[in-house]
Amino acid sequence: MKAVSAEVRDAAQALASGDLIGLPTETVYGLAADAMNPLAVAAIFKAKGRPANHPLIVHVADASQVPKFASNVPASAQKLMAAFWPGPLTVILPRLTGVADAAAGGHATIALRCPSHPMALALLHEAQCLGVQGVAAPSANLFGRVSPTTAAHVRQAFPSLLVLDGGACEVGIESTIVDCSRTAPVLLRPGMLLLSALSEASGEVVTMPSNAPHSSHDQAPAAPGSLASHYAPQARLRLLNAEAICQQLPNAAVKVAVWARFTLPNGVAFKHVLMPSNPAECAHHLFALLRELDTSGAQEIWVESPPAGPAWDGVRDRLQRAAH
Repeated sequence: MKAVSAEVRDAAQALASGDLIGLPTETVYGLAADAMNPLAVAAIFKAKGRPANHPLIVHVADASQVPKFASNVPASAQKLMAAFWPGPLTVILPRLTGVADAAAGGHATIALRCPSHPMALALLHEAQCLGVQGVAAPSANLFGRVSPTTAAHVRQAFPSLLVLDGGACEVGIESTIVDCSRTAPVLLRPGMLLLSALSEASGEVVTMPSNAPHSSHDQAPAAPGSLASHYAPQARLRLLNAEAICQQLPNAAVKVAVWARFTLPNGVAFKHVLMPSNPAECAHHLFALLRELDTSGAQEIWVESPPAGPAWDGVRDRLQRAAH
């Protein structure tokens, strides 16, 4: 087994001691604590300013940890975990009574994920050896604000926090969330995994909430990152099509930064950045770019609406919530 670095050992010890740390994952950086320690989990909610009934995702070292949190693991969930773990997929499962109450926000379900970032996995395994069975880790930012994708972003929000620096996050937006606690799997938060790929892997049709089959036993759980307003920069963000940007920009009464897939004449916008035409590349840059534009002196950020199609669903979801 590869030797664990001193910084990972120190971070694992901090978790075992009930402290918070900054954790790199392939999606975004997390504000992490021992999921089984209610005082440590309460410190996450306090630090973020997050409502205590808004559940957290619990990160585990591998699928063998799932039965420590979940009372039932349907076949569809087992297949999804086999296909996409480690990786940017969170599954929601029925929760064992009395286990990780605080991390679950008091709900009857639990959100679980196994990240693929090598430093995150090393930490989870090291922490497991110290008795930490899972790590609750929402995004390491103030509640509702732009998610962090570098260690520097985390330190800006929490200057005194121990932060593991795992470089820039590869994916760049939060994980896909699939609810497997109902009679059929339902996509609660889009990410970079396509709905068609989820359905193929699970062996069942994964539906959107509005199309989900209803049963008297079904109960839609609260899901992380599902509030209408989320991921917002300080500057007002507007989501517009290309025509609207071109028509309205010359008459803008404030400094406008534009992120769009077309070029603008020099001087028309206060700042202009080309948006990647590839959805994965766009997701990778999204939060860092919003932070950059937010500190550029712009009073508003105008973003060209992403193209239609499922490949852009994750990016579209984050931008719509940021603009709400």
